[in-house]
Amino acid sequence: MRVANLSGRLSLVIGPDQVVDVQRASAGRFDSDLQGAYERWDELVELAAGLPECPPGTFLATPKAFGNPVPAPRQVFAIGLNYADHADESSFAVPDEPPVFTKFTTSLSGPYGEIALPPGTVDWEVELVVVVGRRGHRVAAEDGWSYVAGLSVGQDLSERRLQRVGPAPQFSLAKSYPGFGPIGPVVVTPDELPDRDNLELGCLINGEQMQKGRTSDMVFDVPELIARLSAVTPLLPGDVIFTGTPAGVGLGRTPERYLAPGDELVSYVRGIGDMRHRMVAGY
Repeated sequence: MRVANLSGRLSLVIGPDQVVDVQRASAGRFDSDLQGAYERWDELVELAAGLPECPPGTFLATPKAFGNPVPAPRQVFAIGLNYADHADESSFAVPDEPPVFTKFTTSLSGPYGEIALPPGTVDWEVELVVVVGRRGHRVAAEDGWSYVAGLSVGQDLSERRLQRVGPAPQFSLAKSYPGFGPIGPVVVTPDELPDRDNLELGCLINGEQMQKGRTSDMVFDVPELIARLSAVTPLLPGDVIFTGTPAGVGLGRTPERYLAPGDELVSYVRGIGDMRHRMVAGY
């Protein structure tokens, strides 16, 4: 199942450019509220499995019509240094415990469009995004996948100058400018993927490959992150987890390289989709 946000409405992608409006297809059993659907995830999966080949509410949609498929999570978790090669390029040791911070919800945005660059040095970090499908507290790692609604593509954009200000790093603040947390274009259930634990992810700037890695190289895989986070705080339906980035960020290059107005940033996870953003001067 592939869940999408079309003009703020809960939708399912059922084929190339073919989308179903869930409220119409379900005859009102579901309303148009996308975030609320994560509270009824099992029901939505059941509905999608029983849809006819061309259900009511089917229409064609262009990629740019897609918005953030997780528009209003109650909790946003982000994991640092979750790939050994990224820890190395950042001059940190591979962590024994996952470093956790947040991105404020006002930073979340959709998979296409423009991102306004603040003053400073804005870096890219492509990430696999996990969306929680049911409440979980003290979840065992072996049960972790059963708490996942689906997976998406994310960017953890970071303003490095602000990140370095102060006696301790300002991770959450430096990563929460408007537009710094794009997600999309869809949320894909893990059963749709050939190997949910080994997905290629990467990003390009103006067509040049900047990052390319595999989620099998995570220090803490998806089930382990579910277990570690839920050991402290209950995970709620529709919560989002940015799972970390592989090597290739601007900070780790010699000389360092950062995003500039006019740059096109393409971020992808194979089997899920890609996002495209144009950088603009906005401050």
